[in-house]
Amino acid sequence: MIVNSMVYRSGRAAEAVDIEDISEVIQETDAFIWLGLWQPEPAFMYKVQEEFGLHDLAVEDALNAHQRPKIERYGNSVFIVAKTASGRGDNIEFGETHLFVGRNYLITVRHGASESYAPVRARAGENAGMLSFGPAYPLYCILDFIVDGYAELTARLSTKIGEMEAILFHNEFDREAIQNVYSLRRNLLALRNAAQPVEEICTELIRIHEELIPKPLRAYFRDIQDHARHVVTDVNDMRELLGSAMHVNLALVSVQQNEVVKKLAGWGAILVIPTVIFSMYGMNFDNMPELKTLYGYPATVTVTLIACALLWQRFRRARWL
Repeated sequence: MIVNSMVYRSGRAAEAVDIEDISEVIQETDAFIWLGLWQPEPAFMYKVQEEFGLHDLAVEDALNAHQRPKIERYGNSVFIVAKTASGRGDNIEFGETHLFVGRNYLITVRHGASESYAPVRARAGENAGMLSFGPAYPLYCILDFIVDGYAELTARLSTKIGEMEAILFHNEFDREAIQNVYSLRRNLLALRNAAQPVEEICTELIRIHEELIPKPLRAYFRDIQDHARHVVTDVNDMRELLGSAMHVNLALVSVQQNEVVKKLAGWGAILVIPTVIFSMYGMNFDNMPELKTLYGYPATVTVTLIACALLWQRFRRARWL
């Protein structure tokens, strides 16, 4: 359950710390603790709550891995929920990262699909100057890592959408392609719902929680805002593009069906002429062709063919045939 438990002093990782010793280390004014957890059990999470003095409601939310992205303040600490996203084949899998941020501690609780934060810890450890500001810099690194994951997914999905467009711009109905479009639009909606709250979270961190986010770091959180905004814009554009492509496909299919109906109607109209003429042979006339008229049969056939040819030519010019 414990992925990482480290004490940082003067911007550098000093030593690992046991859960039982956290309550003592946290009293130091020049140090902060970065604790990383992976799907902790309730009993262990309650032990962490006791050591850090976390709020009951925040701990309850952290144990339930079905929270909406949000930011809440509990006393002198902040509780943040952020959605994580990772690509698995053609699907997008979503997880959650719950963050407890205090003056001298940062706790990350991961649930579900989520990449390891080991690269984040390595990145933060290379910048002692930023780490000297406390847990705000690791918090920035984690949120930036999550938003970068969104951006990578949108870039990969953009290529896939181009392939889908080529399939949809045909005049044949492809049920599987339509189902894939619907599934992708649903995943894009979930990705937008994950990225959009990050803007609000960063705004609140900058404007309201100034004691946790030092002034030199606020520009970094604004950069996260900008990246999240770009992701939301790209996702909206891709969803609209997919919707338009699907409508174009349905329109092309409808046009093709109309062409078929027009051809059937044209040939049906042509066949009406011989049907009407030859149906007269079933009636009783004295001077019926082939009976008392020498040229009645060839004349009837000739007139029928000429009428059919003229009608065919007319439909051909009108592009019905």
